[in-house]
Amino acid sequence: MKKRKAFLSGLQSRYSSSGSIHFFKYLFKWVFLCVIIGVLVGSASAIFLISLKWATVYRESHTWLIFLLPVAGLAIGLAYHYWGKDVVKGNNQLIDEFHAPKAVVPLKMAPLVFLGTVITHLFGGSAGREGTAVQMGGSIADQFVKLFDLTPEDRKILLIVGVSAGFASVFGTPLAGGIFALELFFLKRIRLNTILPGFLAAFIADYVCHVPWTVDHVVYEIPFSPPLHLSEWGWVILAGICFGLAARLFSWATHAWHLAFQQKVAYPPLRPVVGGVFIVVAIIALGTTKYIGLGIPTIVAAFTDDLPPYDFLLKIALTSFTLGAGFKGGEVTPLFFIGATLGNLLYWFIPLPLALLAGMGFVAVFAGASNTPIASIMMGIELFGLESGVYIAIACAVAYLCSGHKGIYQGPKKYKFKFF
Repeated sequence: MKKRKAFLSGLQSRYSSSGSIHFFKYLFKWVFLCVIIGVLVGSASAIFLISLKWATVYRESHTWLIFLLPVAGLAIGLAYHYWGKDVVKGNNQLIDEFHAPKAVVPLKMAPLVFLGTVITHLFGGSAGREGTAVQMGGSIADQFVKLFDLTPEDRKILLIVGVSAGFASVFGTPLAGGIFALELFFLKRIRLNTILPGFLAAFIADYVCHVPWTVDHVVYEIPFSPPLHLSEWGWVILAGICFGLAARLFSWATHAWHLAFQQKVAYPPLRPVVGGVFIVVAIIALGTTKYIGLGIPTIVAAFTDDLPPYDFLLKIALTSFTLGAGFKGGEVTPLFFIGATLGNLLYWFIPLPLALLAGMGFVAVFAGASNTPIASIMMGIELFGLESGVYIAIACAVAYLCSGHKGIYQGPKKYKFKFF
């Protein structure tokens, strides 16, 4: 009886005039902030993508730049050593500030990671772009805490807004962007008041990046997905296990190389120098540049062509080494490469369409390595369509459960409910 009275009292206060005023004030505040942050982050992502495209094209037409990768690594190392010690943790710093706030994320995180990533790609490092967009989004959004004297609870929503906007605009997937931020910061319980701002900022940032800045994203297609019958379940689960193990290998290798460089090279600015020398030697030995940079041409080819069976392993090796050595960039696009090429390999053993296996791997390896399976499923549906959604959902869920307890993002989360 008491609970019923309390519920009715709360309902009455919510729809009273004062409650309505409070609601509209809350709504106006977050619409206003989301529009500003969405425009700023969407524009930052657009400029970043344009710069990244230029760096890739210029490098491929001037391959001699790869020999300067150790020098580029020294520049990045010195910049972070002398000016970026307080932002060197990157994505993990945003997670730490969300769960254990200490100070507003310095705005310099955005230009440092922007320049560091473009330099990494220009001179031949193997890295992605998501980490850069997320860090730019988070650091830009966090500045509004001081400007508007926001509460600690509001600050958490701001970080979600910034990360959502960054992820959505860099990949052109606003639904996945909104969910990604929620999964990144929350493990078990998502707060309802964070959902609207996150999605709103994601859609605005994606629109700003795509329309005013006219930045287009790569189109991937799964032309045919057969009806999922009981006989296909076993094959989909087997593929998901393979994708989860690949994600686990990538996460382990990235952390292992990072630890090895910390232990073996005491002076931080020299770590990317040493790493750069080894990467240059590896590129010369391989005789190709397909495994450096984003690797988008290979990702596209994985949906239609037969590729070498070792492509995914070489990408794991080069990207984990590049990031472990201290170069800048994200992990997600390399994970797309790893998943798509592994799916291409599995086509020889699993009786499912080639494009479907490549698409499943594309998002499932990301799901396992990032521990964001729902965002990965949504991304798969946004990119490939609803027809392949069931296959993608199963593959992402299985990969997530089989990818181990340590992913590419570190924080206070514990994943003890995973299989292994």
